[in-house]
Amino acid sequence: MISLRHLNKSFGSLQILHNVSLHVGKGEVVVVIGPSGSGKSTMLRCINQLETMDSGEIYLDGQPLAAAHKNAARKIGTEIGMVFQSFNLFPHLTVFQNIALGPRHVRKLNQQQVKDIVETLLAKVGLLDKKDRYPEQLSGGQQQRIAIARALAMQPKIMLFDEPTSALDPELVGEVLAVMKDLAKEGMTMIVVTHEMNFAREVADRIVVMADGRIIEEGQPNDIFTAPQNPRTREFLKAVIQE
Repeated sequence: MISLRHLNKSFGSLQILHNVSLHVGKGEVVVVIGPSGSGKSTMLRCINQLETMDSGEIYLDGQPLAAAHKNAARKIGTEIGMVFQSFNLFPHLTVFQNIALGPRHVRKLNQQQVKDIVETLLAKVGLLDKKDRYPEQLSGGQQQRIAIARALAMQPKIMLFDEPTSALDPELVGEVLAVMKDLAKEGMTMIVVTHEMNFAREVADRIVVMADGRIIEEGQPNDIFTAPQNPRTREFLKAVIQE
């Protein structure tokens, strides 16, 4: 579904990504872990075309992103949904209006189609009763669930999650992870950057470990968590997993 080949990215003289290659199959859930500053978020932003890679190739469903004509690349980009650390909801729009923006203005769906999609997604994330509320009237967990619904409204082929629970109070994390677990069970292709190790262990088909802008190890969750091969992986897991 997604293929990264020899991705390099620098900001000025600082190289953030070093020759990163990653392949994610349809329906696969890949969880990316590693210390802060290891390039995890930058990799996601390159996939979603929010950052321009210096060199390398990214393919979505066999189609190259960078080589595509601008309009074609934009169309391909609509097939990639992304959920950020911050919720990025429009404060002056209701929950319904926030989710309806993409289907109405990008996919050009009619009013009934938009209504059906928005209400179906709100039911999926357990917030149909909040459709006429404004973001400030919702908890952080509810806002993040709305952000997930908004990304899903574009009917993407793949979902990217960049530390989706890091801005939440601890008691609100579970409700967001529950929605993500449901998506995984439904077969959504997902790349998730997170420090939620229990989620990674439970939901991931594969764990990818990054450090210093490189993928240093990848494998099955049980293998990574019980017998990591790279010393940096062992150091990281020792630091983040409470004994």
